Amino acid sequence: MPVTFIPVKTPAQIREIADTAEIIWTEHYTPLIGSAQTKYMIDKFQSVTPIINQIQQGYRYYLIMFDNQSAGYISILSEPMEKSLFLSKFYIAKPYRGRHIAAGTISFIKEICKKEGLHKIWLTVNKGNHSSIAAYEHLGFIRARDIVTDIGEGYVMDDYLMELSIP
Repeated sequence: MPVTFIPVKTPAQIREIADTAEIIWTEHYTPLIGSAQTKYMIDKFQSVTPIINQIQQGYRYYLIMFDNQSAGYISILSEPMEKSLFLSKFYIAKPYRGRHIAAGTISFIKEICKKEGLHKIWLTVNKGNHSSIAAYEHLGFIRARDIVTDIGEGYVMDDYLMELSIP
């Protein structure tokens, strides 16, 4: 099945992303960072108002479609001065994992980079998120460095910054 991408423009699409985020984050991140930090991060980064704010700041959101069903979403931010693209969010719902959607999504993002003259995709991933780290490495990303970010309320994100060069 081909993977397709729908640019997020409407309030209904933003609500769909927020609802999807809550499901994915609760299921995937609660064992990694606990329920309190998971809820805090959903509210701070993955709910309707923060998504609207990010879109207003230049982030582009896309619904990932597989077999005409919503399978997840991404958020990207082009950084022309650095010739890079920040992959801010990349989430695939559990029933759709293992179907090569990630590879199709990275191909889609690479095409955006090529059109915009960008030479690198970068992202951050929780150091304990072993399955995602392995998936990113399989897709060609390398661990560039450790990064710890204070996100407020006594919480930090303890991540790897990973990069993929675009030829």
